[in-house]
Amino acid sequence: MARLSAPAAIDFRQTLLETYAVNERMNQILLEHLDPGAWRAQPPGRKGRAVAAIFAHVHNIRRKWLRLSAPHLKLPAPLDRARSTLKQAKAALAESSARCAEMLAQALAGPDGRVRNFRRDGWARPWPAGAAMFTYMVSHDAHHRGQVCMLAHQLGLPLPIHAASGIWNWERLWRECGFTDPR
Repeated sequence: MARLSAPAAIDFRQTLLETYAVNERMNQILLEHLDPGAWRAQPPGRKGRAVAAIFAHVHNIRRKWLRLSAPHLKLPAPLDRARSTLKQAKAALAESSARCAEMLAQALAGPDGRVRNFRRDGWARPWPAGAAMFTYMVSHDAHHRGQVCMLAHQLGLPLPIHAASGIWNWERLWRECGFTDPR
């Protein structure tokens, strides 16, 4: 009987950091393919945020996480939900993602890392830095990506099929970010 070899060791920290980069690539795909007419369009029923305000919120919440959890890192400029352009949002989200990736790298470094707690809000109890912090951050982005996709569809300006399905092609996303396939 043939013996199975042990699976290769997985660098959990590196996998989480790569996953966070792929998470941001998904945001950038939405911004690249969003119909400009959807950017400031009033949501149906006149309730809720416009797409511009949703992306400004994502960026500005990341700033809050950085300010509260990693004040030693450079804080990106805020994004104005009423005046920001698609181009400004792309750049701002790329910058806040890069700073959050630095924060995650330090949080996942263990006792030697500079980030030891994750403070998601000033009123909330801090969490030990680590995988829960990562999960919270990615879940927040994913929630708002879903809102943007739904809102664009409701406005009659859905994302092109290659973009809507492209955010689910993880192998391609990993390669676009310069990594090998998902681990």
